Amino acid sequence: MEILGGPLFGVAGAGESHGPGVLTIVFGCPPGLYLERETIQRYLDRRRPGSTKHGTPRREADKVLLLSGLYSEGELERLLAGPQVTAQVGEELFATPSYEAGYTTGEPIGALVLSTSKRSGDYVQFAGPRGQVRPGHTDLVKWYKSQGFVDIRGGGRSSYRATISDVVGGSVARIFLEQTFGTVLLSAIVQVGPLRTEQTLAAHFMAHLRERRSTQVAPEAIRAAQEALEAATLPTLDLDFAQEAAALIRRTRIQGDSLGAVVEVVAVNPPALVGEPLYNSLKLRLMGTLGGLHAVQSCEIGDGRAVASRRGSENNDPIRSWGYTGNSHGGLIGGITTGMPLVARVGFKPTSSITLPQDSVRKDLEEIEFRLRRGRHDPCVGVRAGVTLESRMAIELMNAVLVHQARRVDPQAFRLFPGPDEPEAPGMST
Repeated sequence: MEILGGPLFGVAGAGESHGPGVLTIVFGCPPGLYLERETIQRYLDRRRPGSTKHGTPRREADKVLLLSGLYSEGELERLLAGPQVTAQVGEELFATPSYEAGYTTGEPIGALVLSTSKRSGDYVQFAGPRGQVRPGHTDLVKWYKSQGFVDIRGGGRSSYRATISDVVGGSVARIFLEQTFGTVLLSAIVQVGPLRTEQTLAAHFMAHLRERRSTQVAPEAIRAAQEALEAATLPTLDLDFAQEAAALIRRTRIQGDSLGAVVEVVAVNPPALVGEPLYNSLKLRLMGTLGGLHAVQSCEIGDGRAVASRRGSENNDPIRSWGYTGNSHGGLIGGITTGMPLVARVGFKPTSSITLPQDSVRKDLEEIEFRLRRGRHDPCVGVRAGVTLESRMAIELMNAVLVHQARRVDPQAFRLFPGPDEPEAPGMST
């Protein structure tokens, strides 16, 4: 069983790349969080194929339908204003509205995104026991793991399309974190192939915090960074780097090849003191969650492997009464958050699907020269990965918040009827 996050807040997904759609169930969201479908849709729009000219040419609308877990007393018209869901069975047509906006009830939140732009014929090359194997893909291992009962279209669950569930669940988590703590998650590309930039989100926000003498990034500084990232050719603070990287991606696509990338993901204004020190540390969970994403080959927290060449006197972050004056620890010490920005850098391998000839095999292990006949692929998968990394970090951070809160038990929350001197039911006061 695969659950992202958990045990208190988690996300489950189902659906293959070329199936009818992707289903998502979000567990453990506390009741009373106001959710709007349009907010979740905005995050999905950043993830969807066709959202950037530097990604796959596949075009998907990826409109989300919310099917459960919301209610709004006295506002049923707004609740039921979501897109209509229709199905035809024989000559019978069934239709029902989905949810547009409402408050979470604490029950599982269900979501559906239909897949409407599929070219399943592109994958005939890989069908059957004599099907060809794409180097770098899961074709061979999944064929034998499933004993041949595997969906070859688009890679099935190994497709990046499965991350729709990550973004839907992550949207709920980031809305909760922003409303509760003012936490905002951002990401930027810091490397494409051999090209690197020194203008990172981590350094940008650290300079702001030192000047402000605070661990809290000002809302206007967050908005300015968001606007800069959205305005750039690629999501980065370095405009020159963005132009060079975009040009490199275009040239590489024309050559039939692909590129790797490094994406930085940062949570600013995170809550302090969440996470555990060892076997369930937030560092461990973040490295596993971010490092486990499709095509990821590395994950670093804070300054990462750069700290290996330093002395302790260089690497320890000095502390003042207002907070840490450095953040080489990336917001985590001993697996527990410090309130400084959570920082991770995630390395993506070059996209496996390329048109250049390569040595490979058929599924029966006959050696061949492999040539990709058809397909629509990202020349650099890191270009679209930022929102998924943000989502995964948000899911783990929200789960850690709920685990931390479980240490603080309020007896009033465990009473059903009021005492003799209490005019209203416990837990219902405003």
